[in-house]
Amino acid sequence: MRIMVTGGLGFIGSQMVRWILEQVPDVDILNVDALTYAGNPANVEEYAHDARYRWVQASIADRAQLEPWFADQAVDAVINFAAESHVDRSIQSGAPFVVTNVLGTQVLLELARQYHVPRFLHVSTDEVYGSLGPTGQFRETSPLEPNSPYAASKAAADMVVLAASRTYQQDVVITRCSNNYGPYQFPEKLIPLFVTNGLEGRPWPLYGDGRNVRDWLHVSDHVRAIWDVLTRGKSGQIYNIGGHTEKSNWEIAEDLRAILGLPASVVTMVSDRLGHDRRYAMDAQKITKELGWEPRIPWQQGIRDTVAWYQNHEDWWRPVKSGAYREYYRQQYGEGNPDSGVRNS
Repeated sequence: MRIMVTGGLGFIGSQMVRWILEQVPDVDILNVDALTYAGNPANVEEYAHDARYRWVQASIADRAQLEPWFADQAVDAVINFAAESHVDRSIQSGAPFVVTNVLGTQVLLELARQYHVPRFLHVSTDEVYGSLGPTGQFRETSPLEPNSPYAASKAAADMVVLAASRTYQQDVVITRCSNNYGPYQFPEKLIPLFVTNGLEGRPWPLYGDGRNVRDWLHVSDHVRAIWDVLTRGKSGQIYNIGGHTEKSNWEIAEDLRAILGLPASVVTMVSDRLGHDRRYAMDAQKITKELGWEPRIPWQQGIRDTVAWYQNHEDWWRPVKSGAYREYYRQQYGEGNPDSGVRNS
């Protein structure tokens, strides 16, 4: 079996690649990643020479780059992680988000239909639902009310995927996850930013009043859920994936301060993000009832393990924060405009 994982050099995509190669011995991975700002071949470097793994540097929005791999590789499933995904970047410029997240998804769907790929799994986000009040949870049937350009582009991509199911009877499934945390997360995100800043003696910028609430999910629990949906989920369905762990950003900062032994003065309040959603919470009963999935890693264990990983992997995050890794890979492969070939990371 051969699975195309798009965005497999990013945080969650690379975790998916590693999990499959470690847990499912009869599956080969074709990793399609354009190597933009958050893609890092070091995320899967231990498999660079594994016979079951191949990295193709390509943009999912470029049909000419992608089609030969569908034509030649007999792809059995696509897991689409590839996305421009940082909310603040989308506020600055929404165009790349529309190109990758919407057009790229459409290109993938068309190629998957043309080359008779049996299943297409699209990885989405809880942000498509918008913002909750102090109570309630998002269900798969909740209306889509995205509030950022990023969330709007993901909601549009979801609609494109569902349209493929209804119009062409294409075998598709969608997952919508809550906030992930864990190893290899790009350090402009909240948890790795605070941890690495703490290790460097730098302040922690906290948006607004710090009371925005998210449901937190360890990345390893997320990729298990994706595998369950890929292999056993019902065609045409959406599955919410949540961690059952609601935490405000302020509570995250307090938990991290306690683990790292830092004073309250490390937290610096900064102006709130534009259109900052107040609260997300996921109802994940559907995936539990249909597929038996539940999160396994409790918050206190997961966050301590995550902090320890960053403490023990300065050789990974320091080049990322400095930009040195980008310069190295730019020299090796270029950036955002790959030259067509196969790249083994």
